[in-house]
Amino acid sequence: MPIVFRTDVRLTVDQFIDILSRTSLGPRRPLDDRDCMQAMVEHANLIATAWDGELIVGVARGVTDFAYACYLSELAVDEQYQRQGIGKELIRHARSLVGPRCRLRLLAAPDAAGYYGHIGFAHSPRCWELTPGQELT
Repeated sequence: MPIVFRTDVRLTVDQFIDILSRTSLGPRRPLDDRDCMQAMVEHANLIATAWDGELIVGVARGVTDFAYACYLSELAVDEQYQRQGIGKELIRHARSLVGPRCRLRLLAAPDAAGYYGHIGFAHSPRCWELTPGQELT
């Protein structure tokens, strides 16, 4: 059965937790904080998914204005399904939902740092982060 890509499915929190738990992103996401995970699903305004039958095997989740910028906060593919082009296809599907001038931005997980340059992303050293509990000085 071929992998099916969808942009018209609203994920449940259980599906979101399930797919992330089968990827290297799982340890870096609050999978045990159901309220946070629910908010992550509810407030995303761009979600592309990959399915093997009824099993979700990949997700691209983002926040965007659909015109200038799209931040992909997750690009996750089940470890058993990696190296089949699913990640690239999820990016293509996500990109098809935003305007032609919209930039895709993401932060690479340590395990995927070399992947994005390989598929055409340009590296930008200008990301800054304020973590929870950290105060402005």
